[in-house]
Amino acid sequence: MDRTDTLDEALERLHGHGPERLGRLTNHAPMAVEALAARGHGGALHRWIDRYAPRLEDFPRTVERITDANRRAALGDPRRAGDWIGYFGRELAEHPWREVLARWWPRLLPGMYGGSTHPVIRVGHAVRTLTSGEETTPRLTELAHGLGYWAARHHPLGELRGLPGAERAADALDAVEPVHAPEGGFPARLGRVTALPVWPATVTGPRDAHRLLTELVAAATHRYTTHGHGDAVMLVHAATAPNAVLRTLPALPDTLWIPSLHAAWAASAAVTAMYAPGAPAPCPPPPTALTWEEAVELAVAHGDEHVLKFTDTARDVGDGQALTAALRAVELGEPLE
Repeated sequence: MDRTDTLDEALERLHGHGPERLGRLTNHAPMAVEALAARGHGGALHRWIDRYAPRLEDFPRTVERITDANRRAALGDPRRAGDWIGYFGRELAEHPWREVLARWWPRLLPGMYGGSTHPVIRVGHAVRTLTSGEETTPRLTELAHGLGYWAARHHPLGELRGLPGAERAADALDAVEPVHAPEGGFPARLGRVTALPVWPATVTGPRDAHRLLTELVAAATHRYTTHGHGDAVMLVHAATAPNAVLRTLPALPDTLWIPSLHAAWAASAAVTAMYAPGAPAPCPPPPTALTWEEAVELAVAHGDEHVLKFTDTARDVGDGQALTAALRAVELGEPLE
């Protein structure tokens, strides 16, 4: 983690903007700059923001102050994003951040599909800043923005039928059935997800949940190499969403780890079902002459926010197949101008 003030300055610069743009597209800037800082590229943060700045919009207008008495009615109302961010800002000013996170995580977890899973990803990045560095005001504010965005876009899945699964996460992802009529945006496709394979069959406890979630992140990352062409942007989230959950587990009571695993699996599998390609591409061998530092530099030069975040997740996985997947994301993604 970049331990200078650069990340805090970048976050402060971004907190005057809203979590979305053009009605429903996500502002990825806070997540991307955190990934850059975490991978030792703090010096690139402001230059990257300058390139991304035309996509930013003003902070959303507030409607009504959210309180514990009226919060249920506001949950899942995207018009209330500004109100929710204000609510969590007050909560985090009055209570330790881990306490607020533990209280709200089980409330928000069933609705992690809203905002195309970006809210939970933003929370995962915010938690990493707090657990890896100082608990500064900009980093706490970033957690408030992430939780507020999640509450505003909270959207549960409908009831799902369980399909035959598999023992390994990679095989369970292979067993996911593509949705019928794979067209339209994320909300339309999500409504067509009615059945997912059961995985894992059993979980023996929190440590097992952590192990299985780690396996899922690796499997989804590896799978991007052969299936990312189905949708180069959206299939990134099959890996980055469960990795956000994995990053958050150490900050949560371990009683929440098993439900977190199940929610992360459903999100990864749903994204897989929604954007599956017609056929996989051949899997190239892992590169032998490229280091992870060089791969990260390629992603930084590319600049696309999804490529940056996926490469960040692939680096967490850390093996040769993950390195190949990161290079595949650079190949498929559209560079930031």
